[in-house]
Amino acid sequence: MAVWINGELLPDSEARISVFDHGLVVGDGVFETIKVAEGKPFALSRHLARLARSAAGLGLPEPDLDQIRAGAFAVIDASPRVPLARMRITATAGIAPLGSERGGAALTAIVAVAEQPAPAQVVDVVVVPWTRNEHGALAGLKTTSYADNVRALAYASERGGSEAIFANTAGHLCEGTGTNIFVVIGGRLMTPPLSSGCLAGVTRALVLEWVGAAEEDLPIEILAEAEEAFLTGTTRDVQPVRKINGSKLAAAPGPVTRKAAQVFAMRAAESPDP
Repeated sequence: MAVWINGELLPDSEARISVFDHGLVVGDGVFETIKVAEGKPFALSRHLARLARSAAGLGLPEPDLDQIRAGAFAVIDASPRVPLARMRITATAGIAPLGSERGGAALTAIVAVAEQPAPAQVVDVVVVPWTRNEHGALAGLKTTSYADNVRALAYASERGGSEAIFANTAGHLCEGTGTNIFVVIGGRLMTPPLSSGCLAGVTRALVLEWVGAAEEDLPIEILAEAEEAFLTGTTRDVQPVRKINGSKLAAAPGPVTRKAAQVFAMRAAESPDP
């Protein structure tokens, strides 16, 4: 696979960044994951816009989105065509001292792609004992500081889950490690609002636009009452939840989830960049 770094296209075996890059040293960077189906990136414009929002929220200079877009297509063109791939766009603060303070270097911008397996038909989730801080400096930003997600996924995996679900500090349902969550209670489709601290997921936004759902603060305990639930994410689209903390839901997918998945697939097929 090819990798693009700061305007240069390289074989992945030759791609290098400095050991002093602040993204490596302290996780000072932002990123996006984009689904690439048969060589076509999905919702690239939305992802690039969110990359810029995350960079601004982290206090980074604005990434050159036109250059990164060109790099994304260059990587796709130079890589073997596969049915489904995951593209990763990363922008870090660049070379800096070996500490939390930033240097004056330009951003490091990277585009890489790798083959992606098709998502599982259903997913089992586990609620973790740690919380998202909806008041924190990184709330709602897609940053490269992902160690808490790594720890949470390991916790979920040890308990039979393949995704972890967080509450926030108020005890409200928030999000997964790389997903947004929707639940059906009393026949109503609901999802946490952005004020909960969850990421403004691209797939989440499209489901809200195309399917519709209420954005409400929900106590984490509401998961025990869910009739249906599904996750949304770039590499999952609409993925039914089968079990929550080991307890099976009545249906996976249920009728609301099935409709959401059908509408999403139909509308996504209409344009690769909605």
